[in-house]
Amino acid sequence: MKTTVRVLLIGSAGRMGQTIVNVAKGDPGIDVVALCDIGDPIEPAISCCDVAIDFSHADAIDGICQAALQNRKPVVIGTTGHSPEQRQKIEHAAEVIPFVFAANFSVGVNALFWLTRKAAAMLGGEFNPQIIETHHKMKKDAPSGTAKTLAEILKRSRGSDAEIPIQSTRQGKVVGDHTIIFTGPGERLELTHRASTREIFARGALRAAQWVLGRPPRLYTMQDVLGL
Repeated sequence: MKTTVRVLLIGSAGRMGQTIVNVAKGDPGIDVVALCDIGDPIEPAISCCDVAIDFSHADAIDGICQAALQNRKPVVIGTTGHSPEQRQKIEHAAEVIPFVFAANFSVGVNALFWLTRKAAAMLGGEFNPQIIETHHKMKKDAPSGTAKTLAEILKRSRGSDAEIPIQSTRQGKVVGDHTIIFTGPGERLELTHRASTREIFARGALRAAQWVLGRPPRLYTMQDVLGL
């Protein structure tokens, strides 16, 4: 018999938090049992859940890691914009409890990550890549976490530390558009993903929350969740 996963949602008042709450209502396998936002104590809320989902602010990560470690609860992190020190905090915590840390929980975007890796390896050094990304005007970090992930994928696939050009635009209510352009001698290849609703990220985060339960301590990605 399938059990219901009890979720603590951190960042519940934000756009993504509200979307996750709405999507979870239609999923019988998910029960959002606690909500936290800025200023709310995480410790008492996390004790009654099976997994925590974080879509709050990068500066909240210290308290989240501390509460998760004390209660041995896995965490799904969708917040972006962490500093190197904050990222290190997550990596250290993941040595004790499982974390899923993803710049983007969309199944389509993670397919884009996979395609980008394959295209970069196939096209080689004759093709120069660049990234163009657009988000709504309220998004705080630029480039986006997704664009940064794409840049890291390109660097690894090309075997080079050379910076990948990223063009970031913040306008209107765009949920999220990402395009990778490979320009070579006499030809050009473009890979594009366009998000039309935040529900795709919410569904992916809830899928990750169900998947991470019972996993050994490690820092996982959405690629792991999807088996890519």
